[in-house]
Amino acid sequence: MKILIIEDENELADSISEYLSEENYLCEFARTYNQALEKIESFHYDCILLDIMLPDGNGMNILEELKRQDKQDGVIIISAKNALDDKIKGLQIGADDYLTKPFHLSELAARIYSVIRRKQFGNSNTVRQNELEIDLLAKAISVHNLPVILTKKEFDLLLYFIGNRNRVISKSTLAEHLSGDFADMLDNHDFVYAHIKNLKKKLSEAGCESYLKTVYGTGYKWEG
Repeated sequence: MKILIIEDENELADSISEYLSEENYLCEFARTYNQALEKIESFHYDCILLDIMLPDGNGMNILEELKRQDKQDGVIIISAKNALDDKIKGLQIGADDYLTKPFHLSELAARIYSVIRRKQFGNSNTVRQNELEIDLLAKAISVHNLPVILTKKEFDLLLYFIGNRNRVISKSTLAEHLSGDFADMLDNHDFVYAHIKNLKKKLSEAGCESYLKTVYGTGYKWEG
């Protein structure tokens, strides 16, 4: 799962990233309003952490831009301002949640989990598809009630596919999801193929149906 941290306080941004990385999130940064605009125009994020007080612009305008582009990224406003009208305005424009500084990182992680779960998995802690079951809280999967051990990347891919089921996803999109800004620096997407091959193999050996399909010349699609 990929997170964009729009925050000009470097120490806070770094501490958020360090904590969320331990929770298996891939974090990217935007330190300014203009950097944030470039990011949201170029990439998709599972959740955006948005400081509305930026040195070169108002974070509320970023919310407006997300709405204009019809982006479905989850958004949590993080701000030192505790004014009720700011909170109401942000939620009305399209933010999913609002957290006032200072806050505990564990609470932030819980809010992120809640936003992603609500947007992608119908507000459930458990995702089921026939013989396949995913416990989102425990980050564990089972097939026919038997555990299947996946790497962090494989688990992330599985959630990404299921969260976008019945949609064709290109290799470049998967590379960007797994590697963020570094994806365009890679000569090829062989690492994407390797992770998908391993994921397919583990699911198949556990007796899972072949829900993950290759769309030749285009990408991959999870059917269900």
